[in-house]
Amino acid sequence: MSRVERVMSRGSRPGAAGRVERVLRVLHDDLWTWRADPLPPSVWLRWLPHGIVWLAALGVLLGDAAQLNDNGGIDPGFAFLIASTQAGAMVFALWRPVAAWWMSMAAMLVGAFALKAEMTVDDYRFTWPWTAAGIIAHLFVLLLLALRVRTRVTVEALALTALSTYVIQGLVGAVDYQPTGQLATILFAVVVVLGAALRGRREARAELVQQTSLTAEERARRTLLEERSRIARELHDVVAHHMSVISIQAQVAPHLVENPPDELKENLAGIRQNALEALTELRRVLGVLRSEHPDVSEPSAATDTTGTAPHAPQPTLDRLDALVENTRAAGLTVTTGTSGTRRPLPPGVELSAYRIVQEALSNVLRHAPGATARVHLTHLPIGLRVEVTNTRPTRTPSPSQGAGHGLLGMRERVAMLDGSLTAQSLPDGGYQVAAFLPSDADPTDPTDDGWPTHHSTEDDTP
Repeated sequence: MSRVERVMSRGSRPGAAGRVERVLRVLHDDLWTWRADPLPPSVWLRWLPHGIVWLAALGVLLGDAAQLNDNGGIDPGFAFLIASTQAGAMVFALWRPVAAWWMSMAAMLVGAFALKAEMTVDDYRFTWPWTAAGIIAHLFVLLLLALRVRTRVTVEALALTALSTYVIQGLVGAVDYQPTGQLATILFAVVVVLGAALRGRREARAELVQQTSLTAEERARRTLLEERSRIARELHDVVAHHMSVISIQAQVAPHLVENPPDELKENLAGIRQNALEALTELRRVLGVLRSEHPDVSEPSAATDTTGTAPHAPQPTLDRLDALVENTRAAGLTVTTGTSGTRRPLPPGVELSAYRIVQEALSNVLRHAPGATARVHLTHLPIGLRVEVTNTRPTRTPSPSQGAGHGLLGMRERVAMLDGSLTAQSLPDGGYQVAAFLPSDADPTDPTDDGWPTHHSTEDDTP
Protein backbone atom coordinates (compact mmCIF):
# COMPACT_ATOMS: atom_id res chain seq x y z
CA MET A 1 0.00 0.00 0.00
CA SER A 2 1.38 3.37 -1.00
CA ARG A 3 1.80 6.29 1.39
CA VAL A 4 -1.09 8.16 -0.26
CA GLU A 5 -3.37 5.14 0.08
CA ARG A 6 -2.45 4.78 3.75
CA VAL A 7 -3.25 8.44 4.38
CA MET A 8 -6.56 8.16 2.54
CA SER A 9 -7.41 4.99 4.43
CA ARG A 10 -6.68 6.63 7.78
CA GLY A 11 -8.74 9.68 6.77
CA SER A 12 -11.73 7.65 5.63
CA ARG A 13 -12.13 5.48 8.72
CA PRO A 14 -13.37 8.19 11.09
CA GLY A 15 -15.86 9.37 8.50
CA ALA A 16 -17.26 5.90 7.84
CA ALA A 17 -17.30 5.09 11.53
CA GLY A 18 -19.11 8.35 12.20
CA ARG A 19 -21.75 7.58 9.60
CA VAL A 20 -22.34 4.12 11.03
CA GLU A 21 -22.55 5.60 14.50
CA ARG A 22 -25.12 8.14 13.36
CA VAL A 23 -27.22 5.45 11.67
CA LEU A 24 -27.14 3.29 14.79
CA ARG A 25 -28.08 6.28 16.92
CA VAL A 26 -31.07 7.04 14.67
CA LEU A 27 -32.20 3.43 14.77
CA HIS A 28 -31.83 3.39 18.55
CA ASP A 29 -33.88 6.57 18.95
CA ASP A 30 -36.60 5.41 16.54
CA LEU A 31 -37.00 1.74 17.45
CA TRP A 32 -35.64 1.29 20.96
CA THR A 33 -38.59 2.88 22.70
CA TRP A 34 -41.48 1.97 24.94
CA ARG A 35 -43.47 5.03 23.87
CA ALA A 36 -47.24 4.64 23.93
CA ASP A 37 -49.05 5.55 20.70
CA PRO A 38 -52.59 4.16 21.00
CA LEU A 39 -54.82 3.70 18.00
CA PRO A 40 -57.82 6.03 18.47
CA PRO A 41 -61.36 4.78 17.86
CA SER A 42 -62.61 5.21 14.32
CA VAL A 43 -64.88 8.17 13.65
CA TRP A 44 -67.69 6.12 12.14
CA LEU A 45 -66.91 2.55 13.26
CA ARG A 46 -65.73 3.45 16.77
CA TRP A 47 -64.12 0.33 18.29
CA LEU A 48 -64.72 -2.05 15.36
CA PRO A 49 -61.03 -1.97 14.20
CA HIS A 50 -59.94 -2.95 17.71
CA GLY A 51 -62.42 -5.80 17.74
CA ILE A 52 -61.14 -7.06 14.39
CA VAL A 53 -57.57 -7.09 15.72
CA TRP A 54 -58.65 -9.03 18.82
CA LEU A 55 -60.50 -11.65 16.72
CA ALA A 56 -57.54 -11.97 14.33
CA ALA A 57 -55.22 -12.39 17.32
CA LEU A 58 -57.38 -15.22 18.64
CA GLY A 59 -57.26 -16.92 15.24
CA VAL A 60 -53.44 -16.54 15.10
CA LEU A 61 -53.12 -17.97 18.59
CA LEU A 62 -55.13 -21.09 17.81
CA GLY A 63 -53.79 -21.64 14.28
CA ASP A 64 -50.11 -21.00 15.07
CA ALA A 65 -50.14 -23.21 18.18
CA ALA A 66 -51.68 -26.05 16.21
CA GLN A 67 -49.28 -25.65 13.28
CA LEU A 68 -46.18 -25.48 15.45
CA ASN A 69 -47.27 -28.51 17.45
CA ASP A 70 -48.88 -30.77 14.84
CA ASN A 71 -46.75 -30.00 11.78
CA GLY A 72 -43.58 -28.72 13.43
CA GLY A 73 -43.33 -31.24 16.22
CA ILE A 74 -42.66 -28.59 18.85
CA ASP A 75 -43.70 -29.27 22.43
CA PRO A 76 -47.33 -28.11 22.95
CA GLY A 77 -46.42 -25.77 25.83
CA PHE A 78 -43.56 -24.17 23.91
CA ALA A 79 -45.69 -23.90 20.75
CA PHE A 80 -48.46 -22.19 22.73
CA LEU A 81 -45.93 -19.73 24.19
CA ILE A 82 -44.64 -18.75 20.74
CA ALA A 83 -48.18 -18.44 19.36
CA SER A 84 -49.24 -16.38 22.40
CA THR A 85 -46.35 -13.98 21.84
CA GLN A 86 -47.27 -13.43 18.20
CA ALA A 87 -50.97 -12.99 18.99
CA GLY A 88 -50.14 -10.74 21.93
CA ALA A 89 -47.97 -8.58 19.68
CA MET A 90 -51.01 -7.92 17.48
CA VAL A 91 -53.08 -6.72 20.45
CA PHE A 92 -50.15 -4.85 22.00
CA ALA A 93 -49.65 -2.97 18.72
CA LEU A 94 -52.95 -1.17 19.38
CA TRP A 95 -51.19 0.78 22.13
CA ARG A 96 -47.40 0.42 21.70
CA PRO A 97 -46.68 -0.46 18.06
CA VAL A 98 -42.88 -0.25 18.22
CA ALA A 99 -42.63 -2.56 21.22
CA ALA A 100 -45.14 -4.90 19.57
CA TRP A 101 -42.89 -5.09 16.50
CA TRP A 102 -40.02 -6.27 18.69
CA MET A 103 -42.29 -8.91 20.23
CA SER A 104 -43.35 -10.20 16.82
CA MET A 105 -39.76 -10.33 15.57
CA ALA A 106 -38.63 -12.16 18.70
CA ALA A 107 -41.44 -14.72 18.31
CA MET A 108 -40.49 -15.28 14.66
CA LEU A 109 -36.81 -15.85 15.47
CA VAL A 110 -37.52 -18.20 18.35
CA GLY A 111 -40.07 -20.14 16.30
CA ALA A 112 -37.73 -20.36 13.27
CA PHE A 113 -34.88 -21.86 15.29
CA ALA A 114 -37.25 -24.20 17.12
CA LEU A 115 -38.63 -25.47 13.81
CA LYS A 116 -35.13 -25.80 12.37
CA ALA A 117 -34.20 -28.11 15.20
CA GLU A 118 -37.16 -30.38 14.41
CA MET A 119 -36.67 -30.52 10.63
CA THR A 120 -35.78 -33.77 8.89
CA VAL A 121 -34.68 -34.44 5.35
CA ASP A 122 -37.46 -34.60 2.75
CA ASP A 123 -39.93 -33.15 5.25
CA TYR A 124 -41.87 -30.49 3.33
CA ARG A 125 -44.47 -29.86 6.00
CA PHE A 126 -42.65 -26.79 7.30
CA THR A 127 -43.25 -23.26 6.06
CA TRP A 128 -40.08 -21.56 7.15
CA PRO A 129 -38.83 -19.18 8.52
CA TRP A 130 -42.27 -17.52 8.67
CA THR A 131 -45.28 -19.64 9.47
CA ALA A 132 -48.61 -18.74 7.86
CA ALA A 133 -50.01 -17.49 11.17
CA GLY A 134 -46.75 -15.64 11.87
CA ILE A 135 -47.03 -13.77 8.56
CA ILE A 136 -50.60 -12.72 9.37
CA ALA A 137 -49.60 -11.56 12.84
CA HIS A 138 -46.65 -9.52 11.56
CA LEU A 139 -48.81 -7.98 8.82
CA PHE A 140 -51.17 -6.63 11.48
CA VAL A 141 -48.27 -5.37 13.56
CA LEU A 142 -46.64 -3.53 10.63
CA LEU A 143 -49.99 -2.05 9.54
CA LEU A 144 -50.68 -0.68 13.03
CA LEU A 145 -47.10 0.57 13.19
CA ALA A 146 -47.41 2.39 9.87
CA LEU A 147 -50.69 3.98 10.98
CA ARG A 148 -49.23 5.41 14.18
CA VAL A 149 -45.55 6.35 13.69
CA ARG A 150 -43.53 8.34 11.20
CA THR A 151 -42.86 6.80 7.81
CA ARG A 152 -39.12 6.70 8.50
CA VAL A 153 -39.64 4.51 11.57
CA THR A 154 -41.91 2.18 9.61
CA VAL A 155 -39.37 1.85 6.79
CA GLU A 156 -36.65 1.08 9.34
CA ALA A 157 -38.80 -1.64 10.87
CA LEU A 158 -39.53 -3.09 7.42
CA ALA A 159 -35.84 -3.05 6.49
CA LEU A 160 -34.81 -4.83 9.68
CA THR A 161 -37.60 -7.38 9.16
CA ALA A 162 -36.38 -8.08 5.62
CA LEU A 163 -32.76 -8.24 6.79
CA SER A 164 -33.62 -10.70 9.57
CA THR A 165 -35.59 -12.84 7.12
CA TYR A 166 -32.65 -12.88 4.70
CA VAL A 167 -30.18 -13.82 7.40
CA ILE A 168 -32.33 -16.67 8.74
CA GLN A 169 -33.38 -18.10 5.40
CA GLY A 170 -30.45 -17.21 3.17
CA LEU A 171 -27.43 -17.38 5.48
CA VAL A 172 -28.43 -19.70 8.33
CA GLY A 173 -30.71 -21.94 6.26
CA ALA A 174 -32.18 -25.33 7.09
CA VAL A 175 -32.91 -28.68 5.50
CA ASP A 176 -35.77 -29.16 3.08
CA TYR A 177 -38.65 -26.74 3.78
CA GLN A 178 -41.16 -24.52 2.02
CA PRO A 179 -39.53 -21.03 1.90
CA THR A 180 -41.75 -18.09 2.89
CA GLY A 181 -39.20 -15.31 3.16
CA GLN A 182 -39.73 -13.76 -0.26
CA LEU A 183 -43.53 -13.86 -0.06
CA ALA A 184 -43.53 -12.50 3.49
CA THR A 185 -41.22 -9.60 2.59
CA ILE A 186 -43.41 -8.61 -0.38
CA LEU A 187 -46.56 -8.72 1.73
CA PHE A 188 -44.87 -6.72 4.49
CA ALA A 189 -43.83 -4.03 1.99
CA VAL A 190 -47.36 -3.79 0.58
CA VAL A 191 -48.94 -3.38 4.00
CA VAL A 192 -46.36 -0.75 4.99
CA VAL A 193 -47.14 1.27 1.86
CA LEU A 194 -50.86 0.95 2.56
CA GLY A 195 -50.47 2.01 6.19
CA ALA A 196 -48.27 4.99 5.28
CA ALA A 197 -50.80 6.12 2.68
CA LEU A 198 -53.67 5.89 5.16
CA ARG A 199 -51.66 7.79 7.75
CA GLY A 200 -50.81 10.52 5.23
CA ARG A 201 -54.48 10.82 4.26
CA ARG A 202 -55.49 11.12 7.90
CA GLU A 203 -52.87 13.80 8.57
CA ALA A 204 -53.94 15.72 5.46
CA ARG A 205 -57.56 15.68 6.62
CA ALA A 206 -56.54 16.82 10.10
CA GLU A 207 -54.50 19.66 8.63
CA LEU A 208 -57.45 20.65 6.42
CA VAL A 209 -59.73 20.72 9.45
CA GLN A 210 -57.19 22.85 11.30
CA GLN A 211 -56.91 25.28 8.40
CA THR A 212 -60.70 25.48 8.16
CA SER A 213 -60.86 26.22 11.87
CA LEU A 214 -58.23 28.94 11.52
CA THR A 215 -60.14 30.46 8.61
CA ALA A 216 -63.34 30.45 10.66
CA GLU A 217 -61.53 32.06 13.59
CA GLU A 218 -60.07 34.73 11.30
CA ARG A 219 -63.51 35.42 9.84
CA ALA A 220 -64.99 35.68 13.32
CA ARG A 221 -62.17 37.99 14.43
CA ARG A 222 -62.68 40.23 11.41
CA THR A 223 -66.43 40.35 12.02
CA LEU A 224 -65.79 41.24 15.63
CA LEU A 225 -63.45 44.08 14.65
CA GLU A 226 -65.94 45.42 12.12
CA GLU A 227 -68.73 45.33 14.68
CA ARG A 228 -66.56 47.05 17.26
CA SER A 229 -65.65 49.75 14.76
CA ARG A 230 -69.33 50.25 13.92
CA ILE A 231 -70.18 50.55 17.61
CA ALA A 232 -67.32 53.00 18.08
CA ARG A 233 -68.55 55.17 15.21
CA GLU A 234 -72.10 55.16 16.53
CA LEU A 235 -71.00 56.06 20.05
CA HIS A 236 -68.75 58.77 18.70
CA ASP A 237 -71.46 60.21 16.47
CA VAL A 238 -74.22 60.14 19.09
CA VAL A 239 -72.38 61.04 22.28
CA ALA A 240 -69.13 62.84 21.51
CA HIS A 241 -70.65 65.76 19.65
CA HIS A 242 -73.31 66.36 22.28
CA MET A 243 -70.74 66.26 25.05
CA SER A 244 -68.69 68.80 23.13
CA VAL A 245 -71.74 71.04 22.78
CA ILE A 246 -72.47 70.75 26.51
CA SER A 247 -68.89 71.76 27.27
CA ILE A 248 -69.06 74.79 24.99
CA GLN A 249 -72.49 75.86 26.27
CA ALA A 250 -71.35 75.57 29.88
CA GLN A 251 -68.37 77.74 29.02
CA VAL A 252 -70.47 80.39 27.24
CA ALA A 253 -73.45 80.45 29.61
CA PRO A 254 -71.91 82.79 32.26
CA HIS A 255 -71.37 85.44 29.61
CA LEU A 256 -75.08 85.45 28.73
CA VAL A 257 -76.12 86.57 32.22
CA GLU A 258 -75.35 90.00 33.61
CA ASN A 259 -73.42 89.74 36.87
CA PRO A 260 -73.87 85.97 37.27
CA PRO A 261 -73.57 84.78 40.87
CA ASP A 262 -70.48 82.87 41.90
CA GLU A 263 -72.56 79.77 42.64
CA LEU A 264 -73.82 79.72 39.05
CA LYS A 265 -70.30 80.13 37.70
CA GLU A 266 -69.09 77.31 39.93
CA ASN A 267 -71.87 74.97 38.84
CA LEU A 268 -71.35 75.72 35.15
CA ALA A 269 -67.61 75.19 35.54
CA GLY A 270 -68.31 71.84 37.18
CA ILE A 271 -70.65 70.89 34.32
CA ARG A 272 -67.99 71.80 31.77
CA GLN A 273 -65.27 69.91 33.64
CA ASN A 274 -67.43 66.80 33.96
CA ALA A 275 -68.29 66.98 30.26
CA LEU A 276 -64.60 67.21 29.35
CA GLU A 277 -63.70 64.27 31.60
CA ALA A 278 -66.56 62.19 30.21
CA LEU A 279 -65.50 63.03 26.67
CA THR A 280 -61.90 62.07 27.41
CA GLU A 281 -63.01 58.72 28.84
CA LEU A 282 -65.32 58.18 25.88
CA ARG A 283 -62.49 58.71 23.40
CA ARG A 284 -60.29 56.34 25.37
CA VAL A 285 -63.00 53.66 25.25
CA LEU A 286 -63.47 54.26 21.53
CA GLY A 287 -59.75 53.84 21.00
CA VAL A 288 -59.97 50.44 22.72
CA LEU A 289 -62.95 49.44 20.58
CA ARG A 290 -61.14 50.36 17.38
CA SER A 291 -57.97 48.56 18.43
CA GLU A 292 -57.32 45.05 17.14
CA HIS A 293 -55.50 44.30 20.40
CA PRO A 294 -57.45 46.04 23.18
CA ASP A 295 -54.73 45.36 25.74
CA VAL A 296 -52.30 47.52 23.80
CA SER A 297 -52.54 51.20 24.58
CA GLU A 298 -53.67 53.41 21.73
CA PRO A 299 -51.85 56.65 21.01
CA SER A 300 -53.60 59.55 22.66
CA ALA A 301 -55.90 61.57 20.48
CA ALA A 302 -55.50 64.64 22.61
CA THR A 303 -55.06 67.00 19.68
CA ASP A 304 -55.34 66.84 15.92
CA THR A 305 -53.22 68.60 13.33
CA THR A 306 -55.25 71.75 13.76
CA GLY A 307 -54.33 71.97 17.39
CA THR A 308 -57.92 71.54 18.54
CA ALA A 309 -58.64 69.67 21.70
CA PRO A 310 -60.71 66.47 21.48
CA HIS A 311 -63.68 68.17 23.11
CA ALA A 312 -63.84 70.93 20.49
CA PRO A 313 -66.72 71.04 17.99
CA GLN A 314 -66.03 68.96 14.91
CA PRO A 315 -64.33 70.89 12.11
CA THR A 316 -66.00 72.18 8.96
CA LEU A 317 -64.67 73.86 5.83
CA ASP A 318 -64.62 77.17 7.73
CA ARG A 319 -61.59 75.86 9.60
CA LEU A 320 -59.77 74.72 6.51
CA ASP A 321 -57.58 77.85 6.53
CA ALA A 322 -56.40 77.03 10.05
CA LEU A 323 -55.54 73.51 8.95
CA VAL A 324 -53.53 74.84 6.01
CA GLU A 325 -51.68 77.33 8.23
CA ASN A 326 -50.72 74.60 10.68
CA THR A 327 -49.50 72.45 7.81
CA ARG A 328 -47.39 75.32 6.48
CA ALA A 329 -45.94 75.77 9.94
CA ALA A 330 -44.87 72.12 9.81
CA GLY A 331 -42.75 72.93 6.72
CA LEU A 332 -45.01 72.10 3.78
CA THR A 333 -45.72 74.69 1.11
CA VAL A 334 -49.47 74.62 0.48
CA THR A 335 -51.57 76.62 -1.92
CA THR A 336 -55.35 76.68 -1.89
CA GLY A 337 -58.01 77.47 -4.43
CA THR A 338 -61.74 77.29 -4.88
CA SER A 339 -64.11 77.45 -7.82
CA GLY A 340 -67.85 77.56 -8.17
CA THR A 341 -70.48 79.13 -5.97
CA ARG A 342 -70.35 78.01 -2.36
CA ARG A 343 -73.67 76.93 -0.91
CA PRO A 344 -74.70 75.32 2.39
CA LEU A 345 -73.58 71.71 2.66
CA PRO A 346 -74.71 68.96 5.02
CA PRO A 347 -72.52 68.74 8.15
CA GLY A 348 -71.37 65.26 7.20
CA VAL A 349 -70.12 66.49 3.81
CA GLU A 350 -68.18 69.37 5.36
CA LEU A 351 -66.66 67.14 8.02
CA SER A 352 -65.65 64.48 5.50
CA ALA A 353 -64.13 67.09 3.18
CA TYR A 354 -62.12 68.55 6.05
CA ARG A 355 -60.85 65.13 7.17
CA ILE A 356 -59.89 64.13 3.62
CA VAL A 357 -57.82 67.30 3.20
CA GLN A 358 -56.28 66.78 6.64
CA GLU A 359 -55.34 63.18 5.86
CA ALA A 360 -53.98 63.98 2.41
CA LEU A 361 -51.80 66.86 3.66
CA SER A 362 -50.49 64.70 6.48
CA ASN A 363 -49.52 62.04 3.94
CA VAL A 364 -47.67 64.62 1.83
CA LEU A 365 -45.71 65.73 4.89
CA ARG A 366 -44.76 62.17 5.69
CA HIS A 367 -44.23 60.58 2.27
CA ALA A 368 -43.17 63.44 0.01
CA PRO A 369 -40.52 65.54 1.78
CA GLY A 370 -39.61 68.63 -0.17
CA ALA A 371 -42.77 68.55 -2.29
CA THR A 372 -45.39 71.26 -2.54
CA ALA A 373 -49.12 70.68 -2.22
CA ARG A 374 -52.22 72.26 -3.66
CA VAL A 375 -55.74 72.03 -2.22
CA HIS A 376 -58.62 72.86 -4.52
CA LEU A 377 -62.33 72.79 -3.71
CA THR A 378 -64.85 72.80 -6.53
CA HIS A 379 -68.40 73.71 -5.51
CA LEU A 380 -70.87 72.08 -7.86
CA PRO A 381 -74.68 72.22 -7.92
CA ILE A 382 -74.77 68.55 -7.00
CA GLY A 383 -71.92 68.38 -4.52
CA LEU A 384 -68.34 69.19 -3.63
CA ARG A 385 -65.14 68.03 -5.31
CA VAL A 386 -61.99 67.94 -3.19
CA GLU A 387 -58.54 67.68 -4.78
CA VAL A 388 -55.21 67.49 -2.95
CA THR A 389 -52.21 67.27 -5.28
CA ASN A 390 -48.53 67.22 -4.46
CA THR A 391 -45.43 67.47 -6.62
CA ARG A 392 -42.58 65.01 -6.86
CA PRO A 393 -40.66 64.66 -3.55
CA THR A 394 -37.12 66.00 -3.52
CA ARG A 395 -35.89 63.73 -0.72
CA THR A 396 -36.33 60.12 0.27
CA PRO A 397 -39.01 59.78 2.93
CA SER A 398 -38.11 58.27 6.25
CA PRO A 399 -39.61 54.87 7.12
CA SER A 400 -43.15 55.16 8.45
CA GLN A 401 -44.57 53.13 11.31
CA GLY A 402 -48.19 53.64 10.25
CA ALA A 403 -50.64 50.82 9.70
CA GLY A 404 -51.80 51.96 6.26
CA HIS A 405 -55.44 52.70 7.11
CA GLY A 406 -55.60 56.39 6.11
CA LEU A 407 -56.81 55.79 2.56
CA LEU A 408 -59.20 53.15 3.87
CA GLY A 409 -60.68 55.70 6.25
CA MET A 410 -61.10 58.24 3.44
CA ARG A 411 -62.81 55.67 1.25
CA GLU A 412 -65.21 54.74 4.03
CA ARG A 413 -66.10 58.39 4.59
CA VAL A 414 -66.79 58.87 0.90
CA ALA A 415 -68.74 55.60 0.65
CA MET A 416 -70.90 56.66 3.61
CA LEU A 417 -71.99 59.71 1.58
CA ASP A 418 -72.40 57.73 -1.67
CA GLY A 419 -69.49 59.63 -3.21
CA SER A 420 -66.34 58.56 -5.02
CA LEU A 421 -62.61 58.79 -4.35
CA THR A 422 -59.50 58.24 -6.43
CA ALA A 423 -55.92 58.16 -5.20
CA GLN A 424 -53.26 57.79 -7.86
CA SER A 425 -49.73 58.66 -8.86
CA LEU A 426 -49.20 61.36 -11.47
CA PRO A 427 -46.94 61.13 -14.53
CA ASP A 428 -44.58 63.78 -13.12
CA GLY A 429 -43.96 61.74 -9.95
CA GLY A 430 -46.53 63.50 -7.82
CA TYR A 431 -49.66 62.16 -6.22
CA GLN A 432 -53.31 63.18 -6.23
CA VAL A 433 -56.25 62.44 -3.97
CA ALA A 434 -59.60 63.48 -5.48
CA ALA A 435 -63.00 62.97 -3.87
CA PHE A 436 -66.53 63.87 -4.89
CA LEU A 437 -69.07 64.29 -2.10
CA PRO A 438 -72.68 64.68 -3.24
CA SER A 439 -74.65 67.39 -1.48
CA ASP A 440 -77.93 65.51 -1.55
CA ALA A 441 -76.80 63.39 1.38
CA ASP A 442 -79.05 63.29 4.41
CA PRO A 443 -78.51 66.51 6.42
CA THR A 444 -78.73 64.42 9.57
CA ASP A 445 -75.52 62.63 8.66
CA PRO A 446 -73.05 62.44 11.55
CA THR A 447 -71.42 65.72 12.41
CA ASP A 448 -68.63 63.88 14.12
CA ASP A 449 -66.08 61.57 12.57
CA GLY A 450 -65.98 57.88 13.25
CA TRP A 451 -62.17 57.66 13.24
CA PRO A 452 -59.65 58.96 15.74
CA THR A 453 -57.68 61.99 14.64
CA HIS A 454 -54.40 60.12 15.04
CA HIS A 455 -55.25 58.15 11.87
CA SER A 456 -53.53 60.95 10.00
CA THR A 457 -50.22 59.46 11.08
CA GLU A 458 -50.88 56.18 9.29
CA ASP A 459 -49.08 54.93 6.27
CA ASP A 460 -51.05 54.81 3.01
CA THR A 461 -49.52 56.77 0.13
CA PRO A 462 -46.22 56.20 -1.61
